[in-house]
Amino acid sequence: MNNQILVSQIEEVGADIGEPDCKLINPHIVTEYKEGEHTLQALLHKVTKQNTFMISSDKILTLADPTPTLLEKYEDLIK
Repeated sequence: MNNQILVSQIEEVGADIGEPDCKLINPHIVTEYKEGEHTLQALLHKVTKQNTFMISSDKILTLADPTPTLLEKYEDLIK
Protein backbone atom coordinates (compact mmCIF):
# COMPACT_ATOMS: atom_id res chain seq x y z
CA MET A 1 0.00 0.00 0.00
CA ASN A 2 2.89 2.35 -0.67
CA ASN A 3 2.19 5.78 -2.14
CA GLN A 4 -1.51 5.17 -2.58
CA ILE A 5 -4.18 7.79 -2.18
CA LEU A 6 -7.18 6.55 -0.22
CA VAL A 7 -10.58 7.96 0.51
CA SER A 8 -11.95 6.43 3.69
CA GLN A 9 -13.89 6.99 6.83
CA ILE A 10 -11.45 6.77 9.75
CA GLU A 11 -11.90 6.21 13.47
CA GLU A 12 -9.26 6.41 16.16
CA VAL A 13 -9.43 3.42 18.51
CA GLY A 14 -7.72 2.67 21.78
CA ALA A 15 -4.72 0.39 21.39
CA ASP A 16 -1.60 -0.71 23.19
CA ILE A 17 1.71 0.82 22.12
CA GLY A 18 2.77 -0.69 18.81
CA GLU A 19 -0.72 -1.93 17.94
CA PRO A 20 -2.86 -0.41 15.15
CA ASP A 21 -4.85 2.53 16.50
CA CYS A 22 -6.90 3.64 13.49
CA LYS A 23 -9.77 1.85 11.79
CA LEU A 24 -10.27 2.52 8.08
CA ILE A 25 -13.91 2.02 7.13
CA ASN A 26 -14.79 1.48 3.45
CA PRO A 27 -11.38 2.57 2.15
CA HIS A 28 -11.12 3.08 -1.59
CA ILE A 29 -8.01 3.65 -3.70
CA VAL A 30 -8.14 6.77 -5.86
CA THR A 31 -6.74 6.48 -9.37
CA GLU A 32 -6.69 9.12 -12.08
CA TYR A 33 -7.71 7.79 -15.49
CA LYS A 34 -7.99 11.15 -17.28
CA GLU A 35 -6.65 14.46 -16.11
CA GLY A 36 -8.94 15.60 -13.32
CA GLU A 37 -11.14 12.50 -13.49
CA HIS A 38 -10.77 9.75 -10.92
CA THR A 39 -11.96 6.24 -10.28
CA LEU A 40 -12.40 4.61 -6.90
CA GLN A 41 -11.69 0.96 -6.20
CA ALA A 42 -12.28 -0.84 -2.91
CA LEU A 43 -9.03 -1.53 -1.06
CA LEU A 44 -7.83 -5.13 -1.56
CA HIS A 45 -11.03 -5.93 -3.47
CA LYS A 46 -9.41 -8.86 -5.30
CA VAL A 47 -8.44 -10.70 -2.12
CA THR A 48 -11.09 -9.90 0.51
CA LYS A 49 -14.67 -8.78 1.02
CA GLN A 50 -13.58 -7.08 4.24
CA ASN A 51 -14.46 -3.38 4.41
CA THR A 52 -12.66 -2.39 7.63
CA PHE A 53 -8.91 -2.41 8.12
CA MET A 54 -6.69 -1.53 11.04
CA ILE A 55 -3.60 0.66 10.57
CA SER A 56 -1.15 2.39 12.88
CA SER A 57 -1.51 6.17 12.83
CA ASP A 58 2.25 6.53 12.29
CA LYS A 59 1.77 4.94 8.84
CA ILE A 60 -0.60 7.73 7.74
CA LEU A 61 1.32 10.57 6.12
CA THR A 62 -1.42 13.07 5.30
CA LEU A 63 -5.08 13.57 6.15
CA ALA A 64 -7.17 15.91 4.00
CA ASP A 65 -10.76 16.42 2.94
CA PRO A 66 -11.53 15.19 -0.61
CA THR A 67 -12.91 17.48 -3.27
CA PRO A 68 -16.72 17.69 -3.34
CA THR A 69 -16.84 15.67 -6.59
CA LEU A 70 -14.64 12.90 -5.22
CA LEU A 71 -16.56 12.85 -1.94
CA GLU A 72 -19.88 12.52 -3.79
CA LYS A 73 -18.51 9.64 -5.89
CA TYR A 74 -17.24 7.91 -2.72
CA GLU A 75 -20.51 8.37 -0.84
CA ASP A 76 -22.45 6.91 -3.79
CA LEU A 77 -20.20 3.82 -3.74
CA ILE A 78 -20.56 3.06 -0.05
CA LYS A 79 -24.35 3.43 0.16
